[in-house]
Amino acid sequence: MGVPVSQMFKVASYVMSKKLSGEKRYPLVLMLEPLFRCNLQCEGCGKIQYPADILRRHLTPEQAFAAAEECGAPMVTIAGGEPLLHPQIAEMTTGLIERGYYVYLCTNALLLARKIDAFKPDKHLSFSIHVDGLEPEHDHSVARKGTYKAACEGIKKAVKLGFRVTTNTTLFNSADPARVRLFFEEMMRLGVDDMMVSPGYAYPKAPSQEIFLSRERTILLFKKIFSRAKKHWKLNLSPNFVAFLLGLRDYDCTPWGTPTYNIFGWQTPCYLLSDAYTTSFKELMEKTDWAKYGRRGGEPRCRNCMVHCGYEPSSVRDTFTLAGILRHFRASKNNYDFNGEDPDSPMPPAEDLPPPTVKCPDC
Repeated sequence: MGVPVSQMFKVASYVMSKKLSGEKRYPLVLMLEPLFRCNLQCEGCGKIQYPADILRRHLTPEQAFAAAEECGAPMVTIAGGEPLLHPQIAEMTTGLIERGYYVYLCTNALLLARKIDAFKPDKHLSFSIHVDGLEPEHDHSVARKGTYKAACEGIKKAVKLGFRVTTNTTLFNSADPARVRLFFEEMMRLGVDDMMVSPGYAYPKAPSQEIFLSRERTILLFKKIFSRAKKHWKLNLSPNFVAFLLGLRDYDCTPWGTPTYNIFGWQTPCYLLSDAYTTSFKELMEKTDWAKYGRRGGEPRCRNCMVHCGYEPSSVRDTFTLAGILRHFRASKNNYDFNGEDPDSPMPPAEDLPPPTVKCPDC
């Protein structure tokens, strides 16, 4: 099925309206975190390290609806934590859909088979299943055996019932590009509509810090993954974002593209960094010193970040320029095939990697 045409049209219309109005900073996706509680303890996650009293709290559906209206982005990603642990998650999701938003409900799928009957298939709804690779890699990443099988069972049931299903994959320092390619094949076999993949961000609270990728290693890893890419792979990634991951484009972060709202309020500056919170979206946009963040801002925590939530909005903004459109269609026609690396050769030690060569956005 892929991304619904109606969703692509709504997003394109929204972006064009912002450009025509001269608005420079606008959100594309609301990152809604109704709770931080989770039934897994993933090694790369910084969300579940909060104290128990924080983990017991959650947003109400009314708070979620108000945040979506205040933000105005056409898409809402419901993340966490594990959203299916929220006692009113079906009411929250349905309410957002009824208000016209395209909703990505992120889940590790451990509870999906039990709770899926509370939802109805709709073009506005996608179950975004967290799967970090094939069974050994995924079960290691989430620190529990059997979770890959549970995720696959959830995918199969959702597909059979007619839901749109995507996958959400985070890659770390130990990722094997050949295994990632096999994982893509397996997800296509299961009937997944499209796949999103991103390098992990080095959360300071994450229990394992050695697992995160450097910028140079990220580029080499993705060059290997997308070398001789298969035509039947369906990706929920813009071609320009893939080019960025391959080191062929150099974007700066667009942190306001995916603003985050959770139990503390509006998180500044982004989904990954929580330096402060504001009580309104307007205050978030107007009072955050955006120039401080991103690689060009010199923020040390942004140095190795190439994460989807920060750079996909940058690539989308680039796509809505004449040069960006041409790059988009050229990459789509070539099926991301840059023939740069042997996908079956092993990754070298991190210290042996050469510095990346990238092109500036206006080249």
